[in-house]
Amino acid sequence: MQETLDSVFAQSFRDFEVIVINDGSPDTVELENAIESYRPVITYLKQPNQGAGAARNAGLRVAGGRFVAFLDGDDIWLPNFLEEQLKLIQSDGGYDLVYADATNFGEFKPDGLTNMDVNQSRGEVDAEALICGRCNVITSAVLARRDLVLNVGLFDETLRNSQDFDLWIRLAKHGARFNYQRKVLVGRRIYAGSLASDPLKSFTGELRVLEKTKLRDDLTAAERSALESTAKLRRAAVELIKAKRCLLDGDFNSASRSFQFANEQLRSWKLRLVLIWLRLAPGLLQRCYKLRPT
Repeated sequence: MQETLDSVFAQSFRDFEVIVINDGSPDTVELENAIESYRPVITYLKQPNQGAGAARNAGLRVAGGRFVAFLDGDDIWLPNFLEEQLKLIQSDGGYDLVYADATNFGEFKPDGLTNMDVNQSRGEVDAEALICGRCNVITSAVLARRDLVLNVGLFDETLRNSQDFDLWIRLAKHGARFNYQRKVLVGRRIYAGSLASDPLKSFTGELRVLEKTKLRDDLTAAERSALESTAKLRRAAVELIKAKRCLLDGDFNSASRSFQFANEQLRSWKLRLVLIWLRLAPGLLQRCYKLRPT
């Protein structure tokens, strides 16, 4: 948190307010020690743990600015983040939400790739692009108009993760204008236990959002088709992760069922080959998988 706040107060654009939300942190003592030097210039709110959506909503309700930005407590902004994002959101007649690129750092081997190298953003950002994953919004890289976020009902607090994905879709369906830039303006910290480091939680959360979105009666045919295709891919991805974990644990029957489900969705020759090996030599397959490069 100290590094996060340091990055905020190092911004080249200076006219902003900072609201820090303690959402029932188990490390409250350490957090409050870290922010002590900033207490005179921030608004500090403490609440029982209710999840990321509730924490962001608490900040949104008390914020006084026209624009809001969301910075997770482990991430950092580059010094020109606010300056560059404000230019973009007010360009071309004005946008409602903009985001930028980010690099990852922390407990991993840096590969030199940015977030947009891995999680693409191509073309116009609309509901279909968000649903199918053609455009991926990084929450810590967002600057948005506060009134519009309030108008669509804030973050859905019933969702324990992927609340941001849900909000972006609702904003797009509300008619919000999105844009993005490929400048790296954010650093995202990846560590063991973070949502970004656990694809199973991420995909499961996305599936819940897609199931919720499917209930809307205003989806276009293209949006509904994109939703069905994405949900199919996410379900397959969930089963693949489960299958690999079961394989490592020696639960070959469960691994086989999950690989079979994934193959029914993806129709992959590699998965068919894995299923054959699971029948003929599951122990050998397990050993080979354990020896794979990481």
